[in-house]
Amino acid sequence: ISAGGVAVGAWPRLAMEASELWVGFVGAGRMAGGLVRGLLQAGKVPASNILASAPSDKNLDAWRELGCRTTHCNLEVVHRSTLVFLATKPHILPGVLEEIRPAVGPHHTVVSLVAGVTIQTLQRLLPPWTKVLRIMPNLPCVVQAGAMVFSRGSNAGDEEATLLKNLLSSCGLCEEVPESYIDIHTGLSGSGVAYVYLFAEALAEGAVKMGMPGALASRIAAQTLLGAAKMLLETGEHPAKLRGDVCTPGGTTIYALHQLEKGALRATVMDAVEAATNRACDMAKD
Repeated sequence: ISAGGVAVGAWPRLAMEASELWVGFVGAGRMAGGLVRGLLQAGKVPASNILASAPSDKNLDAWRELGCRTTHCNLEVVHRSTLVFLATKPHILPGVLEEIRPAVGPHHTVVSLVAGVTIQTLQRLLPPWTKVLRIMPNLPCVVQAGAMVFSRGSNAGDEEATLLKNLLSSCGLCEEVPESYIDIHTGLSGSGVAYVYLFAEALAEGAVKMGMPGALASRIAAQTLLGAAKMLLETGEHPAKLRGDVCTPGGTTIYALHQLEKGALRATVMDAVEAATNRACDMAKD
C-alpha cells in the first residue's frame, strides 16, 4: 500500500474510478494550474485527491482555493500519489528528480510537463523501472480547450497511455505522438496561442480604427476565431478550402486577403513556428 492508501498494482481499477486516483503535482505554476483546472472542471479527479508542492505559498494559495491539498515537500507528493506530474522549471528538474528518486516505486507513473527535457533524460535520472510519459499541454487547458500531445517511455504501456489520455481529454484535444513531434507542437500550439492572441488584437484594432468600440471589437474578434476553429475541426476541410468558400469574386474578403499576402502573413507565421520549434530543440540541448 502506498502512503496515499492506494494498493500497488491497482492501475486497472484506478483507470476506471477517478475517485480512487491520487494525483500529485511537483511544481504548481501556470501550466500545472491550467491542467488541474481542466481536470476539476470535467470532474475527472476530486480536488481532495490532488496534492501539489511548491517552495512557497505564492502559487499554492490558488490550489487551496480549488480544494486541492498542498505541501512544500516534493517527497510528500510522491509518497501520497500514484500519478505524479512534474511541472518545474527545466533547470530545476534534475535536482528535483535526484530528491524524489528514492521514493519512486513500480506503482508510480511519472508524467513530465517540463519543456526541453527528453524521455531519455527522465529515465536516466529516475529508477530503471519507472513508467515515464512526457506531455506538452498549452494554456487553453484551463478552459478545457487545450491542445496536447504526449509520448511514452519504454516502461509505460497501453494502460498508462490510456489513463493519461482519458484524463487529458477533459482538457481538450489530446494525441499520442512520437517524441520528435513534441518540440514541433511547442512551436505550433504551445507558443502558437500567443500568435493567435496577437492576431486577435490586430483584428480588433483594425475594427477600432474603422470606428467600432474596442470592447465590442475584441468580443467579435474572439468569436470569429472560435467559429473558424470550430469549422476546421468539425468539417475536417483543409483551411484553404474554407478560405476559398468565404471569397466571392470581387468581394471584400479577397481584397483583404490581398493585403495579408502583401504583408507575407503566411510566410511570417511559418517562420514563427520554425523559430519556436528550433528554440525548443535548443533548450533540450542546454
